[in-house]
Amino acid sequence: MPTKYSGTPDELRALNAYIKLQRAAESVLARTNAHLAAYGLSTSQFAVLEALYHLGTLSQRDLAEKLLKTTGNMSTVLKHMEERGMLSRERDAADQRYMQVRITDSGRALIDAVIAPHVAGVVADMSVLTPEEQEELGRLCRKLGRREGA
Repeated sequence: MPTKYSGTPDELRALNAYIKLQRAAESVLARTNAHLAAYGLSTSQFAVLEALYHLGTLSQRDLAEKLLKTTGNMSTVLKHMEERGMLSRERDAADQRYMQVRITDSGRALIDAVIAPHVAGVVADMSVLTPEEQEELGRLCRKLGRREGA
């Protein structure tokens, strides 16, 4: 659905591109993350498990940064995950201001079960694009995501 905003050609082009990007991202995320509910995971919880699985122990602050979440939001997500035994949190011995987050054996088993179907779903969803188009999309998204403030 294109914008109904009355503006300059530059504004309309930018708004229409933004709307398409937003709708595509929401649609892809809904399809590729739908299976997470069967494992009792939210998208944020899955992202935390995946980060800890691949990167190892991280401070709560670094984890929030990597996942582009606020530290307040991250605290809530981590609290629920800790209650379910997916991870543990401990104060950093060297600097008590930092909380170190570690995946537990239970969390590792859960991500081991979830990761293969997740990857398969992403690959299937992205298969509507050619390999070259996937590369170009990645390049454009990186360019847009890394844009410095004007």
